[in-house]
Amino acid sequence: MERSSKTVEDFGYFRSHVMKMENKMPKRALQNKEKGRRHIGRPRTRWMDPVQKDMEAKGADWRRVAEGEVWRDRQEWKRMYQTTRRVIGSIVYCKSSALNHAATKPGFRVSQTVVCIPAEVYTLSFQGWVRAHRKMKDIAFVDVNDGSCSEGLQVIIPKSLQPQNLSFGSSVEVHGTLTINPNEQIEMVAKDIKVVGPCVVSEGYPFAARKVYPPDYVRQFPHLRPRTKQFGSLLRVRDAATRAIFELLHAQGFVNVHTPLLTSNDCEGAGEVFLVQPDSEVLKKEMAKDGKCPEEAYFDSKAFLTVSGQLHLEAVARGLSKVYTFGPTFRAENSRTRHHLSEFYMLEMEMAFLENLSDLSTFIEAFVKGVTSKVLEECEVDVQTLLQQQVSKEGEHFTLSELTQRSFVTVSYDEAVSILERHSGQLESRVCRGEDLSKVHELFLVKHCGGGPVFVVEWPRKIKPFYMKCVAGDTNKVAALDLLVPRVGELCGGSLREDNYTVLQQKLESSNLDEPLAWYLELRKYGNIPTGGFGLGFERYLQYILGIQNIKDTIPFPRWPHNCKL
Repeated sequence: MERSSKTVEDFGYFRSHVMKMENKMPKRALQNKEKGRRHIGRPRTRWMDPVQKDMEAKGADWRRVAEGEVWRDRQEWKRMYQTTRRVIGSIVYCKSSALNHAATKPGFRVSQTVVCIPAEVYTLSFQGWVRAHRKMKDIAFVDVNDGSCSEGLQVIIPKSLQPQNLSFGSSVEVHGTLTINPNEQIEMVAKDIKVVGPCVVSEGYPFAARKVYPPDYVRQFPHLRPRTKQFGSLLRVRDAATRAIFELLHAQGFVNVHTPLLTSNDCEGAGEVFLVQPDSEVLKKEMAKDGKCPEEAYFDSKAFLTVSGQLHLEAVARGLSKVYTFGPTFRAENSRTRHHLSEFYMLEMEMAFLENLSDLSTFIEAFVKGVTSKVLEECEVDVQTLLQQQVSKEGEHFTLSELTQRSFVTVSYDEAVSILERHSGQLESRVCRGEDLSKVHELFLVKHCGGGPVFVVEWPRKIKPFYMKCVAGDTNKVAALDLLVPRVGELCGGSLREDNYTVLQQKLESSNLDEPLAWYLELRKYGNIPTGGFGLGFERYLQYILGIQNIKDTIPFPRWPHNCKL
């Protein structure tokens, strides 16, 4: 296959073509494959033996590289490029793809920078924002980041090509060639650079080059903070964690359900809901009915922003067995602590035929560890960027070893209270048996139990919601659990659900919920089953694994009492 130029399009075409050639290999290649050998022939017939067992038996670990490069084993590759800080990747652009034909500006992302430069240099184009700008006598060094990874790509610009309005924060489009500098780091020599959007710092841009600002300052500019290195890393980790959740649950056979944001239910029964109604007096008068208050004019009943999708999930679980929802949740709490938001994302799961609380806690432990491992694997650089900014109260850098390696501890509520009573002198507030635990109590329990995650199980019935099932043989306790973690306290809560029709009916009547939740009670009449599940606060999870002190720094546009910017 003759190639006239080494453009990104041709490189992408070659890559895609190689991947399709396994079933079209010439006779020589097929013979080599049968013998477990690598084949070095024409570029279109290169391939790597897919059978890992054969590769290990021969002590070789070969990798496919672009035309013009040589075959090297992994150790030699590592020795040659061990100081390279760029993310290992490849340029992905296929001429035959209809989707890429529709792209207006085919190019590459900084995160796709190849780990080594091919023997024949490729000409590339990319866009991004200037993070640093340093002028020399005849050239300028510009660090350009496009948001695809934590690091930027250094661009060398000859004096004759330097735009007059190039500065920190400006957006640029660069056309040039990739090279490797004496420090074995990849950089680009610009052939052309255009300022797409200038950034005049003197006109009020709140950030400066090579400066790290405290979170309290950056939080004042929610529309601009994605431009900072730290918050860009946070958003990429957040994205990776979301995808890890979806992938792991899909692999476990869970079905994603879109539960409503508008609901007539207060699932938790605490009254911490936002009332929703039209912002139009004309519309409310037009839709008004006799016997209905103005708040009920639109839906014929009061409507609220959801505090939980659990009740809806219970209905769906009775048809699909394993379901989950992931979306925004709203709480009208007058709390401005570093652990509370008025709008946050919550992962909720419901499983049919679940009868033991220990099975639920085992699932939660494996799930939390699995998501964290995938995040660390995919976003190691971004995670380290964030962890470097976080220091624990003891002055030591935060680590994730207790989450990914330790087994979670389990204690009963009674055992937890006994521990707190024995150490009451070390607590800021005393614990009262039969009442809920405060944040101080939760964090002390975590520290007392070894510093890792702790399950507190079998809680008093009177402090938990109506839908929780009583412990067998003790109607004063419910089969519920809270997962407590360092620096955060409660991360998630779950329980077995009350599946006895008569018992649930009595609970609803005593709470005056028998009429609005008649449909929920009816679920126990037709093909009833035991169910259980839990809810996990996504922002608290990020706050924990990344050591972030304030939950407002884990979400793009935080909302809390007296603050709803943008």
